[in-house]
Amino acid sequence: MGAGRTALVEDLMERFPHVPREAVFKEDLLRGGIAFDESALSDNEGGDVKPKSYFIFSFDHGTLPELGAAALRRPPEEIVLTGGPYELRRTVVSVRVNPSSPYRVAADEDGMLGLYLDGQRIADVGLPPMPDYYRHTLENGKSVMEVAPTIQWGYLIYLTVFRVCQYFGAKEECQYCDINHNWRQHKAAGRPYTGVKPVEEVLEALAIIDKYDTAKSSTAYTLTGGAITSHIGGRDEADFYGQYAKAIEERFPGRWIGKVVAQALPKDDVKRFHDYGVQIYHPNYEVWDRRLFELYCPGKERYVGRDEWHRRILDSADVFGARNVIPNFVAGVEMAEPFGFTSVDEAITSTTEGLRFFMSHGITPRFTTWCPEPTTPLGKANPQGAPLEYHIRLLDAYRSTMDEFGLSSPPGYGPAGPGRAVFSVSSFMDSLDSSRTPEENRPAAEAPAAEA
Repeated sequence: MGAGRTALVEDLMERFPHVPREAVFKEDLLRGGIAFDESALSDNEGGDVKPKSYFIFSFDHGTLPELGAAALRRPPEEIVLTGGPYELRRTVVSVRVNPSSPYRVAADEDGMLGLYLDGQRIADVGLPPMPDYYRHTLENGKSVMEVAPTIQWGYLIYLTVFRVCQYFGAKEECQYCDINHNWRQHKAAGRPYTGVKPVEEVLEALAIIDKYDTAKSSTAYTLTGGAITSHIGGRDEADFYGQYAKAIEERFPGRWIGKVVAQALPKDDVKRFHDYGVQIYHPNYEVWDRRLFELYCPGKERYVGRDEWHRRILDSADVFGARNVIPNFVAGVEMAEPFGFTSVDEAITSTTEGLRFFMSHGITPRFTTWCPEPTTPLGKANPQGAPLEYHIRLLDAYRSTMDEFGLSSPPGYGPAGPGRAVFSVSSFMDSLDSSRTPEENRPAAEAPAAEA
């Protein structure tokens, strides 16, 4: 795109001065990906850099065979940006590989890594160090990275305990999601990629993390995986994911903030999560607009339906307390062709309507910046993703809606504010005011009933 990308970024910084400049770059990197020189790749699990774990989706702009050297030597899990001509404060960015991105990570003549755009070095790049716990294996030889990878600069242990989704095929799969393809491509490449992770393996991996994470930088864990529409091993969704939480909380009481990403389940199922020791519930609503939800999430529409999904999210606040119900949406799919909104104004209006709906009930959604993965219908049709302006205006709308309803950053995400945030798959935490966030960002201690 030549110098055009620099001009676009600087124009948005100028037009939205209260959105941190760090967030403008971060959103652009998340939506469009990063190219890596070989000098910036990891040596997989044998090196000093923490490699990308492919913890649930590919989050890449190409399939493994299309990534060249980055398919053999993995890129880092995340990068951290600092300094440069824009004087960027420390910014953690999840790595999404795109060999044709205008952004490139490369080493200079002194071997110092930098981020380059339109031929100019725009930031220094730091790589995540290989954590001690990644150097140890389970008794069966599996790596900790395979069973219990950490992201967000080590803050979050990401436990994808079911690696596929029972919404299967074109008539059920969410149209932006490549969980099932990611499973297939790792199998095809001969990489270890456990379909259902046994509870004992998860506990063994967590014991290794607990032992070697002496700084206690891992603060939370997320239990997640594909939707379960019937049963796995005789268990429904609440019991399947709940069994892991129960085992973790019994073995490591209070060591981590426990979170679960699951469907919006009936209240009795949600109570089971709570009884098992889960502290934060993520019943993701994906996209607000009714027509787009029906088109993009056909399985969820068919099995639950949008109105019931939203009703269950509100009901779950009675169980967990509104602050601890944090549904995700995929920011940017609102503008995906051929069905999405054609103007940024319309898309922001719709998304903000959803934010106001939940925030008026004390529930603070969060969002992941859409990565248009090429094996998904929406990614294939929209390789560029949504316009950067949409993402910047969303950050603006998100913060002002939070202010309108007097909400502070949600618990379980680490510190807020530019230069402090570690949440890596969108800039929502980078864009919030750090002064309104409790430092350790833990769930409120009061009983859920107090917030119902």
